[in-house]
Amino acid sequence: QVQLVESGGGLVQAGGSLRLSCAASGRTFSGYVMAWFRQAPGKERDYVAGINWSGNTYYADSVKGRFTISRDNANNTVYLQMNNLKPEDTAVYYCAVRTTWLITTTLRDYAYWGQGTQVSVSS
Repeated sequence: QVQLVESGGGLVQAGGSLRLSCAASGRTFSGYVMAWFRQAPGKERDYVAGINWSGNTYYADSVKGRFTISRDNANNTVYLQMNNLKPEDTAVYYCAVRTTWLITTTLRDYAYWGQGTQVSVSS
């Protein structure tokens, strides 16, 4: 049984930083894409960033230059370093896994999801 457990969310002032973590377990994740999505109240769940097994990354334009995704393949963990946070970054952040090597931004391409962690940015 695959489990994705996110941690690291919280409340931070605008301009601050947070680091999210997502630990995956239950199967091998070799060759798979790990990604972060987010969902603000009343809005759809949107793609944030993704990373494949080789370390190639792809970011949403809204976070490019501020967020950095990385992964520890040995420990099946993906991270999201978020700097210069803005109030519009407030959302529940979800970790997801796609069982192939190609990074996509489409929700239905991702087979496994975590429960989410809340990030709140005050102005």
